[in-house]
Amino acid sequence: MDLSTFFQQLANAISLGSLYALLAIGYTMVYGILRLINFAHGDIFMFGAYIAFYSMTTFVLPWWASFLIAILLTIAFGLLVERAAYKPLRNSPKMSVMISAIGASFLIENLAIVVFGGRPKSLPVPDLFDTIIHFGKVSIVSITFITPVITLLVLALLLFVVNKTKTGMAMRAVSKDYEAARLMGIDVNWIISITFAIGSGLAAIGGIMWGLKYPSLLPLMGLMPGLKCFIAAVVGGIGDIKGAVIGGFTLGILEIMTIAFFPSLTGYRDAFAFILLIVILLIKPTGIMGKNIAEKV
Repeated sequence: MDLSTFFQQLANAISLGSLYALLAIGYTMVYGILRLINFAHGDIFMFGAYIAFYSMTTFVLPWWASFLIAILLTIAFGLLVERAAYKPLRNSPKMSVMISAIGASFLIENLAIVVFGGRPKSLPVPDLFDTIIHFGKVSIVSITFITPVITLLVLALLLFVVNKTKTGMAMRAVSKDYEAARLMGIDVNWIISITFAIGSGLAAIGGIMWGLKYPSLLPLMGLMPGLKCFIAAVVGGIGDIKGAVIGGFTLGILEIMTIAFFPSLTGYRDAFAFILLIVILLIKPTGIMGKNIAEKV
């Protein structure tokens, strides 16, 4: 592999890793608050991409307005999923909530097949995201740069909200002790709704960026990316926002660079995520940024 090809692949790896990171943050925030794996998160990601598609093609709205509407409607959809599938089971065993999450995921996927149809759709790509930038012999599409920038901006904003605002303080309190936070006067249901709203908004941004980079939308498009991003969150240390970003970038770079150096392994690219998960669980079960928590007796 020559140097120009290496840098080309490295840029692609960072771009893919930043997409994984956007979704992984949503997983890790919900888990950090509720200790719940939101299996419907990948389907919320799919919903955001489809809303952007229909806003641009059916309603012929400008791309920026379409993306904004997609993010807002996806946030509303995420809150609806939380109210319908998770809130009624707030005091139920964790297994019941997990089964509800799996059921919600299957329901959304099948409804999407009925409503959106099973044929692939192409999200129109605005010029801003489709401009070829040349660096000597290296040619990179502009979205390859835009996606990591958006991810880092989102990370900085989230860290500010979590560490510097009253809402963030309440989120940290709920994540530490659910009942104690309630006794201290924190509206736990409101904090959970905010968490789902942030996670769904990030899923919408991720879905739109995914649709611009891989312009083929399918009702099951969130299945494998959702699974990989859950793995990225675990690899980084689920419950830790910075860990989710590190896990996303680690997974994206591993996947693309392995294929670049060993093209014969292209057919096994999805397996790399599971191999990485097994290795991390064997070496550091709490993830890269995770901390051991002593069990209370």
